[in-house]
Amino acid sequence: MPYELSDADQVHMLRKLLLYWDGQWFLKTVDEFGLEAAIRLNARVRAAFGRIEMRTLLRAVGKPRANDLQDAMRLIDTYAKVFMGNALRVQHEMVKPDRVEVRVYRCAAYEGAKLANLERVDQACVACETLWSAWIETLLPDTTIDVQYPMRMGKGDPHCYFIITMTNP
Repeated sequence: MPYELSDADQVHMLRKLLLYWDGQWFLKTVDEFGLEAAIRLNARVRAAFGRIEMRTLLRAVGKPRANDLQDAMRLIDTYAKVFMGNALRVQHEMVKPDRVEVRVYRCAAYEGAKLANLERVDQACVACETLWSAWIETLLPDTTIDVQYPMRMGKGDPHCYFIITMTNP
């Protein structure tokens, strides 16, 4: 008979294991192909997985797509809470119906990158640069967005700051 774990313990354990899996995959890719190739490959994989995440989330909440950019951000907030718990601290502000500003104050991927002690700590930032587009374009199909990244913790900034604009709402 298996040990009993509370729902909270199961969620906590699965969150950690997902992050550890990702980190180990990245480090072994660095060992095999070098840091620069691993960073490029990680960005491709993260964007592909990001699309899977949002399609899975849409099915879970019973929606075919987000209603608009504000709803897309609500869905991303939901996903972040479920997947990351307190390991990610993000705030967003709808500036206009077609523009949102996002600030990230705590990022588990960046924290993991620092712990890896590699010559670069921006590998999480490089993956993030394709992730937000993948998320929103999956939630809002047939929508093109532009994402600007004026501030990133991996580049030495105190927090990340992104500007997401729909270019064809």
